[in-house]
Amino acid sequence: MFTIMGGDGKEYGPVNEGKIHEWIAAGRANMQTKARREGESEWKTLGDFPELSQFGTTGGSTPPTAPEFPPAAPAPVVPAAPIPRPTAPVDSTTLARELVAQAGKIDVFECLSRSFKLWTSNFLPIVGVTLLIVFIQFVISAIPVLGAFAGLFLNGVFYGGLYYYYLGKMRDQPRTIGDAFAGFSNAFVPLMLASLLVAAFIVIPLMPFFFSVFFAAIAAGNAHSSNLAGMLGGGMLLIGLITFVVVMYITVCSLFTFALIIDKGLGPWTALTVSWRAVNRQWFRVFFVMFLGGLLSMLGVLGLVIGVFLTIPLAVGAILYAYEEMFNPPSSAHVTTPIA
Repeated sequence: MFTIMGGDGKEYGPVNEGKIHEWIAAGRANMQTKARREGESEWKTLGDFPELSQFGTTGGSTPPTAPEFPPAAPAPVVPAAPIPRPTAPVDSTTLARELVAQAGKIDVFECLSRSFKLWTSNFLPIVGVTLLIVFIQFVISAIPVLGAFAGLFLNGVFYGGLYYYYLGKMRDQPRTIGDAFAGFSNAFVPLMLASLLVAAFIVIPLMPFFFSVFFAAIAAGNAHSSNLAGMLGGGMLLIGLITFVVVMYITVCSLFTFALIIDKGLGPWTALTVSWRAVNRQWFRVFFVMFLGGLLSMLGVLGLVIGVFLTIPLAVGAILYAYEEMFNPPSSAHVTTPIA
């Protein structure tokens, strides 16, 4: 296992040799990247390690087949530690600019491919944890009246915990089923407020559509207002189309809000702002990751409904791999595929 020193001065890892090979093949690190072996204090270049120097001859935009490595020894299971919060206010504008500057171009199919590998290598724990969170949310939403309000407040908290679990698995960090509820222990208030913020930004654009439906229904019930009803009906379709586009844009821009809170300790408004400004640079790439992941989930319906629960992890994993590419590149100095 090795820890990598990124171009931003931050340490990434520990990760195994296979993960380092992926970073080198993707052009995000090279033989001059600083690293140290787990348990050692001396920093060396990757080329100084015999077991890693063989990777220096590979490269290009298409990673070659990675060699097999012996599995790392299982890490001890430790409870999730509270996420350290910034001691000073975070300037969302500056932070967003830094994150966007160091972000590489998202490869939609690479995100899906990596998610599939994560899914196959951690099938039972990931599917089991995802099914548990979805089931709890379903039970809460089924409570009359109270369920709707509870879902509005707690959706972000549940998603934050689920993202925390997935990110740990993706980074080869120890995770237990209890970590899937880290949103309640690590960032309950920020995630709850962010859930309300995201819901408000989505609901507000829906209001004109609801009003148009209301007035169209009134006009349709009045025999003397057939012409008005027809006009309102046409206007309702136009407003509905515009509303759909606006809501979709907002949903995609807000996609990483909960992950930024649970992973980086940002406040709700700062996380929402950073997500919007960073995603806006490559909105369509993020949209297609979300769209194709959602399509895979919906195809699970063909598996007698239970297939949905087997494919939802693919969608979540793809979204979080896109998050990793944007907000957690291993070395900003070695990113060779800047955003167009």
